[in-house]
Amino acid sequence: MARKLPAPGASMRPDAGRAKRLLHFYREMLRIRAFEEAAIQGMKEQLVLGAIHPSIGQEAVAVGVCANLEKDDIVLSTHRGHGHTLAKGAQLQPMMRELFGKEGGFCKGKGGSMHIADFSVGMLGANGVVGANIVIATGAAHALKLRGSRQIVACFFGDGATNRGPFLEGLNWSAVNSLPILFVCENNGFAATTRSSAMSAGDGPATRARSLGIVATEVDGNDVCEVDEAAAALVREVRDGAGPRFLHVRTYRLTGHTAADPAAYRTQDEVEERLRHEPIARLRAQLLHEQRFSAALLDAEVRGIREAVAAAYADAREAPWPDAARAFEDVQDIGDPRQEAY
Repeated sequence: MARKLPAPGASMRPDAGRAKRLLHFYREMLRIRAFEEAAIQGMKEQLVLGAIHPSIGQEAVAVGVCANLEKDDIVLSTHRGHGHTLAKGAQLQPMMRELFGKEGGFCKGKGGSMHIADFSVGMLGANGVVGANIVIATGAAHALKLRGSRQIVACFFGDGATNRGPFLEGLNWSAVNSLPILFVCENNGFAATTRSSAMSAGDGPATRARSLGIVATEVDGNDVCEVDEAAAALVREVRDGAGPRFLHVRTYRLTGHTAADPAAYRTQDEVEERLRHEPIARLRAQLLHEQRFSAALLDAEVRGIREAVAAAYADAREAPWPDAARAFEDVQDIGDPRQEAY
């Protein structure tokens, strides 16, 4: 697991420890990419119903941040949350079953893609409402502070969320109360199908965070090593009681907003240019250039991970549906509010 790797800070790590960490990053990004591709295939085969929001191209953000979190640290995610969940340590099989709506899914098949949660690894939940996870994460961080816990919260959201009310509310409350939370803005340049630059005034998310007195760091979100270095420093500060921190990562999603979105609002030339800088190929090139691992070994990693994801896909396809009698097990019934609330 990521939390058992050598301490972050690539420039100061022993060479063997750094090599091990980089291979871990490569494996985790491959795992996320393969899972997303399988989820898209499941939608095409009508085995996964509802919207799928792939994080293909953004894998370095999830992996670089979550590598610096402890198992009991808390993560809040967005509708594009598969990568964060996997990077936090979630297993492939129950996650794939959840997308298929099958028995054995993390949420008993009731959460689906946009509401994944796995409390066993601190994944408090994804959220289909843009920006809503920010105030939930703030509440969780406040609870941790009241407990006197060493745990922290990492809250992922997109640049589109920075134009919604919960962004200001969550950051302001966190700053006022010096809460243990790392805000991670995954700036992929789009709010759904609209370029964020056309809808956002000012100098961007990091400037907005700084206006509230929150220390903000900006990095290249397609460089997993750069994300790792920045996240390591910020997580350490948050855990030591310095209050909230803000990580602004510039990245790019290589698919449309959803798996069904053809992304006609951008040119093919733009996508191809960004494809040349995508994080997995970038790290692979670095590993080969530094002669840390052979191409054959890296190819074997790709095959092994694809086989594991294919096995999870086959398992989810054949898994039983939940018993219909359990449909209302997790629904709270307070009765008629006219009688119960007054």
